[in-house]
Amino acid sequence: MSNRTVRTVIPGMATSDGAGVRLRRTLGQSHSVRLDPFLMLDEFSSFDANDYLAGFPSHPHRGFETVTYMLDGHMLHEDHMGNQGDLRSGDVQWMTAGRGIIHSEMPQQKEGRMRGFQLWINLPAAEKMKPAAYRDIPSAEMPWSTLANGVQLKMIAGNVSADGTEYAGPIQGVSTDPLYLDVNIPANTDITLPVASGHNAFTYVFEGEVSIDGRAIPQNSAAVLNDGNSVTLRGGENGGRALLLAGKPIGEPIVQYGPFVMNTPEEINQALQDYRDGVLAG
Repeated sequence: MSNRTVRTVIPGMATSDGAGVRLRRTLGQSHSVRLDPFLMLDEFSSFDANDYLAGFPSHPHRGFETVTYMLDGHMLHEDHMGNQGDLRSGDVQWMTAGRGIIHSEMPQQKEGRMRGFQLWINLPAAEKMKPAAYRDIPSAEMPWSTLANGVQLKMIAGNVSADGTEYAGPIQGVSTDPLYLDVNIPANTDITLPVASGHNAFTYVFEGEVSIDGRAIPQNSAAVLNDGNSVTLRGGENGGRALLLAGKPIGEPIVQYGPFVMNTPEEINQALQDYRDGVLAG
């Protein structure tokens, strides 16, 4: 196996989105800070309701996918197709905006911790105008698996082999072939996981300390990885927890204007016109 090493580290940047939800953003801080096919990764985490209560009122998207992973809390999704989805601790929503979706994501709690992630994944040009769709995935469909050395894996998308066992997430068959898992690593313990060669990959450390090839990754930071067909993560003195994400690069031009991600300025202009005319979502 050719182990991946760290190419660069992107510290989380404090920002806000929606109606004022406080976030930490790594990928997506600017249009130059992306990792094809990943456009953005936000972490939200607060015990203070003032940081999240305003939520994300109704807003449009076109041309990409959003993945919301709730660690703690309760969020309600509603969209123009009449869908409603309750996201609670451990749940995931995988939404394909395609040609257009208008939705809201609003907290259903007035106190307590709200914590989780939203990931944006680009769509290839051939899929940007396909019908919108979404899937709510309850935590029970993504059970934690404990390996012989105590490492715990929660598979959201893709497949990995560890301890001679194949672990599969509920999301399969996406054109960018995404790998998305939550890895909880005990103190001073190593875990080596396969990652497809040629796919772009990164980790995001959000609890404790995790190191890669002897380099400690600061908490609330993304570590972009060099190419290889595996990665070895090591828990620090008090263990650590991180997301591991990888995907097949699309290799197409990206033109983004806020919630619209297309391939040309003309397509962005059309998305804006469609939204103004009330036909974005078809």
